[in-house]
Amino acid sequence: MAQKISIIKIWVSLKEPARSKLFYAMRTDSVLHLTPCVTSVLATVVRNASARQTKTVRFLHVAFDTTGESFLAGDHHGNIYVFDISRNRFKLVQKTGQACTALAFNLRRTTEFLVALADYSIKCFDKDTRQLVSWMRGHEGAISSLSIHSSGSYAISTSSDTAQLWNLDTFQRKRKLNVRQSVGIQKVFFLPHSNTILSCFSDDSIFAWESDTLFCKYQLPVPQDGPRIHYRTFAVTQDGKTLAAAGRSNLVHLWCLDSRQLLRVIHMPPEVKSVRFVDFLPDSFDGGSNQILGVLSQDGIMRFINIQSCKQIFEIGSHEDAITLAAICPKGHHIVAVMDSGALRIYDVRSLTPEISKPPQPLLKRVTKGKSSEGSGLKMKVHTGAGQRPVKTSGRRIQSKVLPSAVSTLADKENDLPNGLNKKRLQALLRAFGEYPAKYRMFIWRSLLHLPENHAAFSSLTDKGLHSAYMCLQERYPIKSHKLQRGLQRVLSALAHWAAVFGETDYLPLLAFPFVKLFENNPLTCFEVVATIIVNWCQHWFEYFPNPPLNVLSLAENVLAHHDKELLQHFVACGVTSQLYAWPLLETLFSEVLMREEWLKLFDNVFSNHPSFLLMAVVAYVTCCRAPLLLCTERKDFEYFFHHRNSLDISAMLKEAYRLMDSTPADIHPSSALSDFEPLTQGQYPIFNKYPTFIVEYQSQERERIRQQEVEYLRERQEVQELHAEAVRQQAEFEAWYKQQELLLQGEEQRRRILQEEESKLTQQRARLAAMKRELKVKELNLIDSSRRRFLKHQQDQRRIQLKRLDDEIQRKMVLRDQETAAAVQDIEVRQMELDAQRQLFEQQLAKEQERVSQTVRVEVDTRRRRAEIEDSTFQNFIQTNADVSQTNKKMLEESLAEVGQMEVDADWQAEVIKRLEKAKERQEKQRERLVNLSKQTHAKEEEVVQLMLEAEGKQWDDVVAKQAKLEEERRVAAQRRSLIFQETEETEKHDELQKNLEDSLNHHKRLRSPCSTRGLLHKTQSETTNISLINKSDDSTGFSLDRGRGELDSKERELMQEIRELRTKLAARARAADFISPSTSSGHSH
Repeated sequence: MAQKISIIKIWVSLKEPARSKLFYAMRTDSVLHLTPCVTSVLATVVRNASARQTKTVRFLHVAFDTTGESFLAGDHHGNIYVFDISRNRFKLVQKTGQACTALAFNLRRTTEFLVALADYSIKCFDKDTRQLVSWMRGHEGAISSLSIHSSGSYAISTSSDTAQLWNLDTFQRKRKLNVRQSVGIQKVFFLPHSNTILSCFSDDSIFAWESDTLFCKYQLPVPQDGPRIHYRTFAVTQDGKTLAAAGRSNLVHLWCLDSRQLLRVIHMPPEVKSVRFVDFLPDSFDGGSNQILGVLSQDGIMRFINIQSCKQIFEIGSHEDAITLAAICPKGHHIVAVMDSGALRIYDVRSLTPEISKPPQPLLKRVTKGKSSEGSGLKMKVHTGAGQRPVKTSGRRIQSKVLPSAVSTLADKENDLPNGLNKKRLQALLRAFGEYPAKYRMFIWRSLLHLPENHAAFSSLTDKGLHSAYMCLQERYPIKSHKLQRGLQRVLSALAHWAAVFGETDYLPLLAFPFVKLFENNPLTCFEVVATIIVNWCQHWFEYFPNPPLNVLSLAENVLAHHDKELLQHFVACGVTSQLYAWPLLETLFSEVLMREEWLKLFDNVFSNHPSFLLMAVVAYVTCCRAPLLLCTERKDFEYFFHHRNSLDISAMLKEAYRLMDSTPADIHPSSALSDFEPLTQGQYPIFNKYPTFIVEYQSQERERIRQQEVEYLRERQEVQELHAEAVRQQAEFEAWYKQQELLLQGEEQRRRILQEEESKLTQQRARLAAMKRELKVKELNLIDSSRRRFLKHQQDQRRIQLKRLDDEIQRKMVLRDQETAAAVQDIEVRQMELDAQRQLFEQQLAKEQERVSQTVRVEVDTRRRRAEIEDSTFQNFIQTNADVSQTNKKMLEESLAEVGQMEVDADWQAEVIKRLEKAKERQEKQRERLVNLSKQTHAKEEEVVQLMLEAEGKQWDDVVAKQAKLEEERRVAAQRRSLIFQETEETEKHDELQKNLEDSLNHHKRLRSPCSTRGLLHKTQSETTNISLINKSDDSTGFSLDRGRGELDSKERELMQEIRELRTKLAARARAADFISPSTSSGHSH
């Protein structure tokens, strides 16, 4: 164990009583010193902070295990020890770092134990491995007790406001018991070897619950007759049939849990005023129905009585060596007591009295006559004549200072102060130990200050909210803990609402902060403590407000002049006044120059004496530090000294303060100028007006005026910031919108370039495809020519001329087609440039609407383009099919000419065929001229529409209607154009039928003619074939021209519709604006 040297005094009782010895076990060198001892006390354990310091670290709680041979003990520093009585061993098993409030062993896993800590949590440790097993949280108050179920599976933790049931297998909370704030919980625990839970409340009500279902089994009746006991401690026999309950009286109630009736009331001796702790002493022969009850009273003596005969058997402890808490071994062999000095004392029960562990008396008894006892049979008094005090723990008596009247009048003056305390006894305790026990310090302070606990009055002060003077307290006094910051603001605001001067007092936060930190969880107590200090210990402080209290400082200076003239003369020589050496200590109440423990010790004495003791403490501090002060000559050195901590023995300072209190003459004693202690009044707090009201009111008015100006400035600054933020936000939105528009335009331009590239690629592919087709046709013709060269040599020149003519016609058609395509592309580009110029004129006002319309137009354009491409592909397929059919026909004609030879054809029939072909060509020429006229009309109408669009900006809605009518006419013209194209398609089909009829006729004549006329027919048929091919080529060129014209009309129609929509939107917007400005003008324009 890595710990400083600490000596533990242990009284050891060996197996043989004659060999009882005392040894000292030192952690570092294990040196044993043996001395004889008595048999009743096995060991006394004292825990020192270190080998150099004699200050004792107090033990707080103890708990036995199931065997009764070892027990846990936790001290004030959070160290947990395990003491093994049978083996005379102990060890440190855990360092929790904070004080424990309850201890308990796990009944199933015997190496585990539970510790309730001061931070309201429960930790489970293993004593062998020293590891943390689990950490359970959930309480909001200090845990007062832990109870383990006999199976070891469950545990109950109890605090003043709630009780919680824990599963020790999973360490999870199973149930929670909540009660009203007015009814607190005293204790909740399991009955031994049972599934019943007893819950005891502050109103003396006791309930029994089923642990599995938490069903209420029964309730013990509250005794109506007699004084109220105020139950505080409870104990149950090992068989779970008898319950002992006691509290703030000398009565002990015994309940029979089977019959649920009050079995007996035990009246303790007159020395007992209240009971702190009760527990049954087990016996080996009683079968669990324990008959001996240990009762620890307020005087620190634990008396053991027989509950049947009400006879006191023995007692432990004394007035000089009082007991604060005790634990009894489950076997009844040992008792461990926590002494008032903080030590542990282990008693051997068998050496205390011979009546323990005796076999039971025989069942057969003789009836004897005797007088009946007086009084009720239920209430019995305890007789102490037969009891014997145990032998003292050592051969020599411990010397201690005995106050003359403290012990003799203890019973008469115990309840002089609230909560059953006696001020004289407290002062004697303070003189003896120099400070109050840390565990009871707050309780003693509340009793000494007579705090009224005016909840309603304090609530009325806190309901007014934070005072304006302390709104920005964190800026002047920044505190790391937000909870402390809010608590300090709340207490200071309540003080400022109570008296206006406290809103203007600069040093009030320094004065109140130590108490805010001390009473962090109880703002009411903190407020009343500070208010009591101001009323009593700060008398006459505010008469010279806002200046320091010169009258009070002069009292301290007079005392210093009387007791230490040299130091005062040194102060005068250095120009140091009482405002420099006394006022810093008073305005901070020594919190800057003392440590926490020293400060608490000082105020234990301040609260226990006259209000003048605080001034004496200031003078005592100065005189105790006279050596370093005499060495200081600079003013800044004095300022630093009285604002920082210094090496000072607080006990010597307090001793000097008491000496000054006793030796100061009455004429200069501060008590002559200060009144006696006066507590705060009940119900409402007293009026505090001992200050110059006109100064405070003026400062309050000035502060309120400044606060209002600051609020107005903050409001205006907030508005400016909001306007600036709004402007920044709008600027950001505009920039984002412009950037988005730029991105959209860039994307549109990029897509347009992509489309142009794709169209150019498509045009190139079509050109290559046409070239490939031409080459294939040339090769095919060459092959045909080479195959027929043997029998067509005489027509070779003519065929060559025909082929050349065919090539020239094809080239001409191709050039014409390319020129028309280039012209169409140029027209589209020029038109696109015009549309872009118009769109730029309107895009600033109609950008968003144009985007939506452009989206719709793109969809429509894509749809119509796809439709046009589908029609174009259909028409091209149709032309290709005609070309394939004509090629097939030529092949058939050539084959037939090769078979039948040169046949003569009737000249009339040929003339008729030629005439029909010429008529068809004339019709095609007329149709071409008609299409050209329609195209010119369309261009003219487009120019008219553009002119109308330019002039339509200033016109009204009727012009738009007229343009819609013109648009309908254009649509009808387009419909007529589509009908003409359809007629042309029908004529082409008729031409195909005519050609087919021609072929049928040729076949028919082939069958009728003789072979001798084959040669002349071949010559004429070849010319006809050439004419048919030319006609087909002309049809192909005409189809391309018709397709191009149809595409141009569709695109122009879409553009016209888009421009009309934009014009309609602009006219509607202008009409709405005109209606909003001038209704009469709007109506005039509409007419």
